[in-house]
Amino acid sequence: MQRPLPRQVGRVLAATLGLPALLLGSLTASALTTGAATSGPAVGPAVGSTVKTSDDDGLCDKIRFGTNEANATTSGSTMAGTVASTAASHSVRFPTHFDLPAGFQPEGIAIDRAGKAYFGSRVDGDIYRADLRTGNGRVISQGPGTASLGMKVDQRGRLFVAGAAGGDGRVIDTRTGNVLASYKFTTATPTFVNDVILSKDAAWFTDSRQPVLYKVPLGRHGKLPGQSAVRTVPLTGDYQHDAAGTNANGISLTPDGRALIIVQSVTGLLFRVDPRTGATKQVNLGGLLMTAGDGLLRSGDTLYVVQNRLNQIAVLDLNNSGTRGQQIRTITSTDFDVPTTAAFFGKRIYLPNARFTTPPTPTTPYWVTAVHR
Repeated sequence: MQRPLPRQVGRVLAATLGLPALLLGSLTASALTTGAATSGPAVGPAVGSTVKTSDDDGLCDKIRFGTNEANATTSGSTMAGTVASTAASHSVRFPTHFDLPAGFQPEGIAIDRAGKAYFGSRVDGDIYRADLRTGNGRVISQGPGTASLGMKVDQRGRLFVAGAAGGDGRVIDTRTGNVLASYKFTTATPTFVNDVILSKDAAWFTDSRQPVLYKVPLGRHGKLPGQSAVRTVPLTGDYQHDAAGTNANGISLTPDGRALIIVQSVTGLLFRVDPRTGATKQVNLGGLLMTAGDGLLRSGDTLYVVQNRLNQIAVLDLNNSGTRGQQIRTITSTDFDVPTTAAFFGKRIYLPNARFTTPPTPTTPYWVTAVHR
């Protein structure tokens, strides 16, 4: 028996049951049409598909990546266009390698829910935005003349940026590139504000040259505070500061969201930090060192530690409180050239290659590498 077409089903129902059924038939037709348009295999993160929610921050509102189609909508006026765009894009691969501007000298990365990636320049602090679907991008915010390092983007479209030797941090509107707020953390020297993580009520910044963390508390609905609200939290306990080396670098939250985790690059040690007091406890990895540890990225109880000059990512399985863990595997790529920080999108991890071992010039090439997590 031939199956009635969706439109015929709608007409029969309408004639029998009235207008409500007509609406039901229309919805049925729409659903079937959409299913037909989007069927077939998808390679890479399928454009228009729902991407698995991931976060490297157990306390904050999860970064909901939503869909890979930046302009996806369910409004009646644009549904047909969205379906057609989605169907046409199923065969498109998200590149696993794309170039950044020559001479850019990247270090930090953040990715928003629409698949836009943000990178900071160590040269002048410019912020570059790239579309993960194509790798194309442009500078959206001019830097302050000092480096932009670690960064995180929240679900309100705000980019929190660590300001390196400037001893500061700033918050940028990713839609306009405007600076929404700027915070001076210290006038002490030396200073090197290196990375940042977002919790539900604060942004936490590391300083690789000072034995402290900086807390920028967030108000109701994430309201940005004034300068006077910024707090300096001294690090105490197991952490021992090395005045000549790179100390606190990457930062994340414990799986239970009750504490912070930092990596001390000069020693390769991980520390759990009590955010209320700054008291630290070395994370028990069974004697394993995270040599050349840089950016940290967490999903559930899995912590990814970027080991920059080793050109690899150590994958750790942590307990819920973040007091101990073990390495379960290592991620490498022939495309790595001193990757520094990392960000999730779908099943991939994206990393900029800082190329610290290559003398920088205005024409030195830099690029981004994506690996499966």
